[in-house]
Formats: sequence, structure tokens, C-alpha cells
Amino acid sequence: MMGDDAKRFSRLLSAAPGLGLVAALMIASAPPSAAQKLEVFPSKPLRIIVPFPPGGGADILARLVSQQMTESMGQPVIVENRGGAGSMIGTEAALKAPADGYTLLIAVTAFVINPTLYRKVNYDPLRDFTPASLGIRFPYLLVVHPSLPVKSVKELIALAKAHPGKITYASSGTGLSNHLAGEMFRDEAGIDIVHVPYRGGGPALTEMLGGQVSMSFGTVLQTLPQVRAGKLRALAVSSGRRVSFAADLPTIAESALPGFEALGWYSFAVVAGTPAPVLAKLNQEIVRILALPGVRERLLELGTEPHPSSIEEARAFYASELKRWSKVVVRAGLKGTE
Repeated sequence: MMGDDAKRFSRLLSAAPGLGLVAALMIASAPPSAAQKLEVFPSKPLRIIVPFPPGGGADILARLVSQQMTESMGQPVIVENRGGAGSMIGTEAALKAPADGYTLLIAVTAFVINPTLYRKVNYDPLRDFTPASLGIRFPYLLVVHPSLPVKSVKELIALAKAHPGKITYASSGTGLSNHLAGEMFRDEAGIDIVHVPYRGGGPALTEMLGGQVSMSFGTVLQTLPQVRAGKLRALAVSSGRRVSFAADLPTIAESALPGFEALGWYSFAVVAGTPAPVLAKLNQEIVRILALPGVRERLLELGTEPHPSSIEEARAFYASELKRWSKVVVRAGLKGTE
């Protein structure tokens, strides 16, 4: 029966050639299948949301990657800065985007800290987002104002124990990773130091330089030039091993607190539910870009380490970081305080 129907349809097209053209046009104009839609990704501009103001490390990373993606993917990749609320404003803006891969978020360390720190957070980092790749990671420099009479981590701890509650430490905001690095240090060293939060790394650095606060865990990008100029004194790095850009500095772990490690990081994430082929293409692009010599050299100059990864590795990293920092938050008595 099916063979007879096919023959009749063929005779109909032969008798009326115009129908063949109509049929062809109907097929050509039919809506593309889901597979066809994925094959042409991206077919419109993309955006990368940075949950901080322009100029910082997350912004620099986003712009390096966006420039390369624009060239290789044939579509503009726009960087959108949405700072505020410890990165939550930008994160929540990304959460409202369609799950189509056209909006990426620079997810930072606070991305996994905020849900354990604040009572009301409108996202779950493991449920609502999927990592496209890790991006970079970086240590902090433990720095003190030159007026503080210490030249090593052991001397700093001894001074803090001799004068409980007198030494202050600056951070770029409550809940951000350099704040919690300070809390980890306070807890593991068994000392009483006072946290002084600021609205960003810039104001914190200004107060450090003025001597209004005693110490901080600063980013290499901001603090190393001040150390080299003699305006701050660096005691150690917060990574588990020494770093090439400050090879003369010991780690906190080798100086006084074995096992101590506190790293900041930036990664790329999309809304959960993004199609797997789109996610795979984004991962492939990000991993390729972070391995480019020019990009890698620029990131190393900033005191950061390129850290591309598979999607699975990034997902496991998110989970481990959530566990790590939630312990710090609980031990510091900060859980649910905001």
C-alpha cells in the first residue's frame, strides 16, 4: 500500500512540476529541529556577566576570553558588569537568563560562599548553574603595614596573641574569599584579630596604605606593586606551594600553619539545563583560549594561574569548595548572620 501511495505522489509531481517547487519550499521553510538549532550555535551575540565593577581580575579575565571568542565564534561577545552584594546581583541576573548558552557568568569564590553565609540567597550554586569550565585561581599575599613590628608569620601570630583584639585586618567585603582567608587564619592560628570590611579591594588597599588597618590578604595584582615600592610588607603567600612571581616569599603553611591554603578563583558558568552540545562547545572554546600563549602570559603577569578544566572537574570543584568554605563560615560563627 505504501508503495502505491509513493507511485501516485510521484505521478502527481510529474504531472504538475510546480508542486515539486512548492514542496521544496515548504521543506526549506520548516522550523529547524533541535539538533539543527544546536549545530549553528552561536547564531547571535553572547554576553559574559561579571559580578563586579570594571577593572578587577574577574573583569580582565572576561575581556580576554570575550575578545578571543568573538574572533573564533563569529559573534560579538559582550562583557556586562553587574557588581554589588558580594557578587549576588550579577549572579542573580545570570540566573534569569534562558538556558541556551548565550549568557555566561564569571562565578567567583563568593559564588559558593554566599549560600552558606547569608540567610536569604536566591540561587543554589550546584542546582541552578552548570560550570562551563574553571578559569583561573590565585593566592593572596599576607601583607602588613610597615609600622607593624613583625617580619614573619610567626612574629605576627605572637604579636596578635600578646595583644588580643588590637590587630585589624581589611577585606574587600564581608563574605568574599579574602575575608574568609582572614577568618581561616584567625581560627587556625588561635588569635583574636578584628575584621574591617570595605566596599571593594581599592578602598581596602587605600586604608592599608594609610595605616588605618594592620594587615590583609590582598590580591597579587593590587598588593605586590605596593610591596615592591616598600609601602607594604609581605610575609607569606596563602597558596599551598610557593609561586613563581614571588618566589622569595614562603607559604603560610611552611611558615607557621601546616596545611593552610586559601585560594581565590574565577570560573565560567551557565544556567542549569543548557543543552549538552552547547555546553561542550563553550567548554572547548574556554579551554582553548586559556591555553593560548598570549592569554596565559597575561594572566600570569597578573599573579593568577590559568586553570581550565572539563565540565565534570569543575562541577566536583564547586562541590568541594562549597564544603571547604561552609566549614570556615560555621567555625567563624558567620552562618546566617546577614
